[in-house]
Amino acid sequence: MCDHCLKHGTAGKWYLNAKNYSIEVMDEFNQDEDSLKEFLMEQYKTFEAMQVRKIAGFSAEGLGYKIQTPIIGRIVKHFAERMLHSTKPKFNPKQAEGHIGQVVPLDDAIAILENCVDENTIIMKYCMCRYQSRGEKEACCINFGVMSDIIDKLPRFIPEPEDSKYRLTKEEAIEKFTEFNKKGYIGTIWYGAFPYINNLCACKTPECAGIRPRLDFGIKSIFKAEYVAQNNPDNCQGCKRCLTMCQFGAISFNEKTKRTEIDQSVCYGCGICLHVCRYDAIEIVPRQVIPALVGKY
Repeated sequence: MCDHCLKHGTAGKWYLNAKNYSIEVMDEFNQDEDSLKEFLMEQYKTFEAMQVRKIAGFSAEGLGYKIQTPIIGRIVKHFAERMLHSTKPKFNPKQAEGHIGQVVPLDDAIAILENCVDENTIIMKYCMCRYQSRGEKEACCINFGVMSDIIDKLPRFIPEPEDSKYRLTKEEAIEKFTEFNKKGYIGTIWYGAFPYINNLCACKTPECAGIRPRLDFGIKSIFKAEYVAQNNPDNCQGCKRCLTMCQFGAISFNEKTKRTEIDQSVCYGCGICLHVCRYDAIEIVPRQVIPALVGKY
């Protein structure tokens, strides 16, 4: 359990605190519903521009090279993380301030939809990360709360006629998320912006603009899950199906034992690998029960 969960969570998880999904949580930060809507409207209207704006005065172009430069790299990472983890009352819609998230496995995503969100506000919209990186329009992002009030003013995010049912019941949202999760899309939950949670995503790497900064540049743009995968070598048959599903490079194949092995220090705990294992050789366990991983998010 991280310090953030201790301060903002329920049952040890910040994203299972229903208060964080209510507009009332903004009162503590002197923010109201209208200002939140204006913030989100501006962010979504200029979504693409956020990815290329300057960080600490440095252009985001060629970021990989700059990150590797000792002094510039530390400066860029410091200011990028400070922006993403910001908890200050006022937010700049031109930047991704207070937009931090965490990987969540399927069971926790279902718990969010069942217990934390208002059913009358659930929508599904196009994933802008996939659209920017691949030019593909796929409705795999689930939003709730005030986003349901402004989505009609953002037509490019609304699924086209063949996927026109974008206002969902809880059952429909759970069915959709489960479908994407079993297809290999990683579940993530996001503040948008802190302290208000309004986004449950299903995406993959390298498309996900939330996961990619951490994997490519070491910027802590997202927390690892509260869980970690653990394998049972006695059940493993060496089929390698789990290896093909892991997007974090945490699973390898041991040629001597003919079994797969999981590097838990690399695992993000998404649980995608569980869906393809036919032999009950993998489970996810709480990260805190592995001494070496306590507090390592």
